[in-house]
Amino acid sequence: MNHHLPAGLDQVSVFQSIFKAYPDALLLVDGGGTIVMANPAATELLGYGMGELVGLAVDALVPDAIRPRHAHYREEYSHKPHARPMGTQMDLVAKRKDGSEVMVEIALSPLKDFGFPYVVTAIRGIGAYPRVKQALQRARYSDYVARLGRLAVDMRDPQELMQQVPVMATDALQVESSAVYLLDDSRLHFQVASGVGLVAEEPLRTLIPCTPDRIPGHVLATNAPLLVPDGRIETRVTVLPAYLEAGLISGLAVPLSDRGRTVGVLVVRSTQAARFGEDETRFLESVGNLLASTLQRAQTEEALRHSQRLESVGQLTGGIAHDFNNLLTVIQGNLQVLEELPAITGDPHAQQLLGAALRAGKRSAELTSKLLAFSRRQVLQPGRVDVVAQLYSLADMLRRTLDQRIQIRLEVDESCPPCLADPGQLEAALLNLAINARDAMPDGGTLTIACKACDTLPDDIQSEVVDADGQATTHPFVEISLTDTGTGMSEEVKKRAFEPFFTTKEAGRGTGLGLSTVYGFARQSRGAVAMDSTIGVGTTLTLYIPATPQKDEPELSPATSKHLVPVNLRVVLVEDDAEVRAVVQRFLETLGCRVTPFASAEEALIGFDAGEDAQLLLTDIALGPGMRGMELAKIAQARWPALAIILMSGFSSELLDANRDAPEHWELLQKPYGRDELANAIARVTSASPH
Repeated sequence: MNHHLPAGLDQVSVFQSIFKAYPDALLLVDGGGTIVMANPAATELLGYGMGELVGLAVDALVPDAIRPRHAHYREEYSHKPHARPMGTQMDLVAKRKDGSEVMVEIALSPLKDFGFPYVVTAIRGIGAYPRVKQALQRARYSDYVARLGRLAVDMRDPQELMQQVPVMATDALQVESSAVYLLDDSRLHFQVASGVGLVAEEPLRTLIPCTPDRIPGHVLATNAPLLVPDGRIETRVTVLPAYLEAGLISGLAVPLSDRGRTVGVLVVRSTQAARFGEDETRFLESVGNLLASTLQRAQTEEALRHSQRLESVGQLTGGIAHDFNNLLTVIQGNLQVLEELPAITGDPHAQQLLGAALRAGKRSAELTSKLLAFSRRQVLQPGRVDVVAQLYSLADMLRRTLDQRIQIRLEVDESCPPCLADPGQLEAALLNLAINARDAMPDGGTLTIACKACDTLPDDIQSEVVDADGQATTHPFVEISLTDTGTGMSEEVKKRAFEPFFTTKEAGRGTGLGLSTVYGFARQSRGAVAMDSTIGVGTTLTLYIPATPQKDEPELSPATSKHLVPVNLRVVLVEDDAEVRAVVQRFLETLGCRVTPFASAEEALIGFDAGEDAQLLLTDIALGPGMRGMELAKIAQARWPALAIILMSGFSSELLDANRDAPEHWELLQKPYGRDELANAIARVTSASPH
């Protein structure tokens, strides 16, 4: 073939020229597996210097994990050398000098036609192929999402995950900057919660206005990703000049959303224009959704833990209250008996001491009631409430207890009618509102408390108030409002203000149950709550409570209640606490009743079977380890339908259950109670009982 070659050229020189110029990496390997020739493309692909590959065992280019198998394959190939392409049906990698790996395709070609014991190994790096590069990139992104998912499961504190997200985002995308922007409770600002490559003008914890002209605000408004190919010519949003000065000209932002609720925005930035495309957007959305889900899960778990803590507090206070209320019944009952002893009635000093002790007992009972109200285990006992008197008392207390920089103003209509509500719960609701107003005025201000009659409700809450039959109500209301000159609320906060567990206060300062409790009390009282608030101006919260119908009889007074108890009323008293039983028996006897006391339900049933002729059964609900008072009452009334029933308990949860399960004509009596309260209950139940 020499006569076909130009003068001065032979086959060897042509072969060498082609070998050197070939664009793929070529290695000439002898029968022992040693490289005897390597072209420049091979040194570039495999990261070696010129001449470093020659004399090297070809096994050095095989990753450590598969080197033993490769030696076996090479041994088999040396016995039957043949042309063989490799890498078309499997992934092959070559090990570079620095230890890194590169994806390749390999073709083996033995030089058997010339009788040489050599094999030409052609190696083509395929990482630069667009299709392969995209597949590798997507696999890389998927791997990062999977790693982030594992972190989300393992990390107990979502704040740790939030710190990791910008780090992983910049690493996965190989960009220079990333930040997490979280919405604050007002949803008026974003806060820089974590980040990598932040500029000095936007450090951690910076507040950024939630406006559509800024990247986070635009993403929130559209609830969609935002691509900024080049911030220098961007017109939809304002790119902070500091980022452009740092060379961060392109950006990608996605919402942090979970179940339709957006809580923040994740942003990445690059020094390369048009750096981000569809793959990057999908990756960042996956990361954002995962972070949002973790944050929302943590918030839900905290709300659940909070609810469980409240439930535990409720159970604890219920148990304490039962024992405490029994003790108070004994203390207050004996004080009332002492108060009427002839030796005491004529001693002014003794009367003064007894009066102080009785007032302390009453305050102790009120304290127990407030503990139960906190745990929402209080039975509502609606009655006629003198709103004007209650607001004067509330204002007097607030002047003594609130910050002296807060001025209390009272604007009451003296002709305001009484309302129909549980007085203790109404007071608790007003205190809740006053405390919220105080917290909204950390530097002082004015709290205005007002009340007046109201014939019609505002249109926006008219539909919320219905009567017992579910029909729109038409009766008059008492309007009670508390207005502060505090920080006010945004529209977003106003929308969620009555949600349980929602609070704008910092951790540890608010339960998020204050306004929801007020709302629940108002609705349960057949009333409503309205709110009017403006940022920087203040807030007005208004309770609408039904006015007492004119036809209602006035509440029984201590002076008249005893005369309404039937003379010589025959009462079966069942109480397992001996001291409480003794006090209640004295009350009944001074009211003119004939009393047969029992310590258990079982004893009482034996008494009934023996011919006990009773008109009223007054029983505690708990009654120790035996039959409960509710069961006793049901058995007794089934046998004697005309029997009047009063259930009493220091457990408010028991009274709640009884209030739900007992017939309407039964009476419920919360311990501790005085003789007048007992007399009122007897008067009501004996007049309502079906004789």
